[in-house]
Amino acid sequence: MSRFRLITSSFLLTLMFAFAAFAQAQPTSVALVDTRMFYDEKEGISKIASAYKSLELEFKTATTELENISKRLATLETEIKSIQAKFSDPANKVPLDENAARAKVDEAQKLQRDFKYKEDEFKARLAKREQIVIGPVLQDIAKALDEFAKKKGYSVVFDFGVLIDERIILYLDPSADITKEFVTMYNARPTGSAASKP
Repeated sequence: MSRFRLITSSFLLTLMFAFAAFAQAQPTSVALVDTRMFYDEKEGISKIASAYKSLELEFKTATTELENISKRLATLETEIKSIQAKFSDPANKVPLDENAARAKVDEAQKLQRDFKYKEDEFKARLAKREQIVIGPVLQDIAKALDEFAKKKGYSVVFDFGVLIDERIILYLDPSADITKEFVTMYNARPTGSAASKP
């Protein structure tokens, strides 16, 4: 019986070594792409960068308005704190101008309401425009990645960024990361190739 086990285990070992040798001879069919890198302004996909720049220009006025309201709120907050500090200081002999203090508090509250309303409106408009401007670019990238993977013989392409964020990857051979190769290929393509219509 022990002889039979010895023969079986040696047969299994032979099979395992043969399979390992075969696997090493075959090119890997799994690849990783870090989609977070697509959005990098310098090393990412230029189409995404230019699409976001166009959105930035389109929303410049609204962004500036929100920034100005935020700055005014910060100034009012500082002024109100200063008034409160003077009022609570027993050494201060100057009487509190209640009307001026109330006016500042009222202005701050009104600005906070305005800011919240304008910010919500801004976010909703931006989300809609992102779908229109960025959506087709992302569809084109997905189509190009599909073609790229097939051409290179990859059976599976994982999103490296998601796997890292979820702490799923325990080991990574750098040769499996095809992000730079794909980005370089995508950026070098002529405009309109594999383009998907919005």
